[in-house]
Amino acid sequence: MDITEIIVENECVLVPHGQINALTSEELEAKITECAKACEKITLDMSEVDYVSSAGIRVVIKVHRAIGGENFHLKNVSRNVMELFEMTGFAKMLNIEQA
Repeated sequence: MDITEIIVENECVLVPHGQINALTSEELEAKITECAKACEKITLDMSEVDYVSSAGIRVVIKVHRAIGGENFHLKNVSRNVMELFEMTGFAKMLNIEQA
């Protein structure tokens, strides 16, 4: 999985490309954990993500709990991925910036 990293002051913006699934979720989690050591806030820009599996959801929820909702944001979530978060009830729990 290709993950673009942009650091601005105390915020790290990560832009994963492709799918977040059982094969890529561990890599994403490791990258988020690495960035959390250097940055107070983490934003996961989902603009280049077209699919999230249950393994991907698990990583997002795990990171959300570890970092804290105020310091972990999702943005540019596609309609399909947003529907998945809504169906699972996680949309209410996560900090998702709507465009």
